[in-house]
Amino acid sequence: KKDIHMHTLQPIIDFIIEIDKLKGITRKTKPLTLDRYENSAEHSWQIALLATTLAPYAAEPIDLNRVIRMLLVHDIGEIDTGDTIVYADANWDALKAEEFTAVQRIFGILPEAQSTAFLALWQEFELNDTAEARFANAADRAMPALLNLANQGQSWRENGITHERVVQRLEAPIKDGCPALWDHMERELNEAQKNGWFGA
Repeated sequence: KKDIHMHTLQPIIDFIIEIDKLKGITRKTKPLTLDRYENSAEHSWQIALLATTLAPYAAEPIDLNRVIRMLLVHDIGEIDTGDTIVYADANWDALKAEEFTAVQRIFGILPEAQSTAFLALWQEFELNDTAEARFANAADRAMPALLNLANQGQSWRENGITHERVVQRLEAPIKDGCPALWDHMERELNEAQKNGWFGA
C-alpha cells in the first residue's frame, strides 16, 4: 500500500521540484531595498496576494480561489522561455506560442487531471475573457508598476520606458479588471512623470 501511495505522489513532487527553477528566472524590477532583480516566483506570490487584498474592488464578481490559482501558474512557462518585460516591442504571439509549449511540458509532469486543470487555468489567463482572467491580468500588469512607483521608477529608467508607453500597456487591462486600481495608479503615474521617474 505504501508503494502505491508513493507512486501516486511522485509526479506531484517532481512537478514541485521542477517549478523551483522559476526562482531562477530574473525579471527587470528590483525588490525594494535589495540590490538585485526579482524573480518570477516572487512576482507570482506577490500578485496572488495583491489580488487577494484587492478582491473587493474587482470590476465584476469573481471566484477568488480560481484567480489565485491562475496567478500562481501563469508564469510557469518562463522556466523554459525566460521573462520578457511587458513594455517590450516584441512578437508577443510567437512568445506566447513558446510559452504554451513550455507549460504543456511542465504541467505534463503532473497526473493527468491536475495537468489538464492547470493548463486550462493558464489558457484562461491568456485568453482574458472571464471576470477572473481580467482581474488576474489587472493584478499582473499592476504589480511591476507599483514596485516602480515605490522605487523611483527603477526599471523604467534603466530600460528607457516612457510614461506614454507605461500608460499604453497598462491602462486597458487594469481598468478592465479593477477600475479603482487604475484610477489610483493613473494619479501616481502622473506624479511620477513630474518627478522624472521615466526613461526617455
